[in-house]
Amino acid sequence: MSAAAPTLAIAEPAAGNNDAQVLSQAAEAAQRQLHQTFTNLAFEDFGPAPINGTIYQAFAGGRVIYYAPASGHIVFGTVYDKNGLNVTALAQQASATKRMKLIDPAKALAIGPEGAPTVIEFTDPDCPYCRALDRFWAAKAAEGKPVRRLIYFVSQIHPGSAAKAEHILCSKDQAAAFHAIYAGAAPDTLLTCPEGKARVADDAALVKAMGIGGTPTLIAGGKLIPGFQQAELEAFLEGRQDSHEARSGTGDDAAR
Repeated sequence: MSAAAPTLAIAEPAAGNNDAQVLSQAAEAAQRQLHQTFTNLAFEDFGPAPINGTIYQAFAGGRVIYYAPASGHIVFGTVYDKNGLNVTALAQQASATKRMKLIDPAKALAIGPEGAPTVIEFTDPDCPYCRALDRFWAAKAAEGKPVRRLIYFVSQIHPGSAAKAEHILCSKDQAAAFHAIYAGAAPDTLLTCPEGKARVADDAALVKAMGIGGTPTLIAGGKLIPGFQQAELEAFLEGRQDSHEARSGTGDDAAR
């Protein structure tokens, strides 16, 4: 890990100990430990933080937050250990893995050929990054790397998303309607139907239960991928392609 932190603060020792000398000695010891542990980081400032007591981990809207009940503080951020491991991301992944059992593939809008690598996708018709992701998948399919997308709609963020999702689900050709809406189509009249409305509601309940707070959110190869992270998706596709070639004997070793 190599970066510069503009300001870093520590929690004060236990409440009730107001001796300035003890506080100063504790701060000096903590600062020495900080520099010894994170040798690649440069710190410009160091001092006591307002947070007191034990810090707990919680989840809200798919995000990890840290709570200090003694001082009543909530902290939003990413925690790394001394080896540079992102423990916040690990906690998010573990939480998503536990909630995977809530997902019923039979209730998803499936787009893409059967047998292709499967990606679970939480998406919003009015999310620009979701639309960019749709273009990305189309480009990958044109390269001979299609995926099968299990689509669940997030309709609580933008006011028009639920109606567009229902239109897609009520269409005779749902995949074509999906691509049209995500390409920017704006039909004069959006289709409605009881089944589509019910499925949008079911998706909204799943989104809430899963703690999805942003779009797009994907699960690929069992890994949670928040946002349109093209490098992560490229790596997923390459890994699945390598695995397929190894199983079918179509890789370089087979050619030789």
